[in-house]
Amino acid sequence: MAEQHTPRSLIVTLYGAYGRTPDDTPLAVAELIRLLGALGVDAPSVRSSVSRLKRRGLLVAERTARGTAGYALSAEARQLLDDGDRRIYARPAPELSDGWVLAVFTVPESERHKRHLLRSRLTRLGFGTAAPGVWIAPGRLHEETRHTLRRLRLDSYVDLFSGQHLGFEATADAVARWWDLDAIATQHEEFLDAHEPVLHAWEDRIPGSHSGAGGGADGDAGTDAGTDAAEDAYRDYLLALDSWRHLPYADPGLPAGLLPENWPGARSAEVFTRLHHRLRDAGLAFVERPFTEE
Repeated sequence: MAEQHTPRSLIVTLYGAYGRTPDDTPLAVAELIRLLGALGVDAPSVRSSVSRLKRRGLLVAERTARGTAGYALSAEARQLLDDGDRRIYARPAPELSDGWVLAVFTVPESERHKRHLLRSRLTRLGFGTAAPGVWIAPGRLHEETRHTLRRLRLDSYVDLFSGQHLGFEATADAVARWWDLDAIATQHEEFLDAHEPVLHAWEDRIPGSHSGAGGGADGDAGTDAGTDAAEDAYRDYLLALDSWRHLPYADPGLPAGLLPENWPGARSAEVFTRLHHRLRDAGLAFVERPFTEE
């Protein structure tokens, strides 16, 4: 997982963190430019990325309450983000007793492009490959898999099964074949390399001081220091979330007994959780800062 914070990914992350309201209030284009600007994205890149997300059906053009141009989440995008919340923020401790869900698919040669789409989507859902045309994931992912395939109109090519692994090799050995555990561990380690120092900087800073590593002051709201701290918290949180939100899909959450010793997944999850609790609400002050719409 390289630290590549593309404008499109950052916009999706921004909406996921701060852009969902009960009445689906649109974010003004000027507001998007301000918020992405704090992450180093220029205005032309924001506008271009928003246009691409609109073409993909994830954003819908709407006027804000002030009558200026803005964008709200589509129903499909909101469903995707809601599904993502269960992966990103609520990761229950997996148990071997949860069993497995198997996806078995057959795609006619005349529609082989859908075969690639199926493989790509199952991979993004966290499935490993048990055999050609047979994909496997922890059993708790079956509902998300079911409605994801239906939403993409791929369900007619797939049968889903639930069950237990009965041998002949040890389940831990089979898991090492079904998933590339080394690649997943590397993604966790890259996340830790990038964001664990940021967490430590926030935890170590003294109120009223200004730290250069990953942020600014931790002062009171309403002061210059507090204003800086809100922007720093917003920036550090959005970058961490943008990195983290892909990991619970690469790593489907396998029982600890099936993983190698010193598996970094639990540590990276803990780092993200602590960053979330420390920075998410602190960054909201920057998101809600008054601005002049264009």
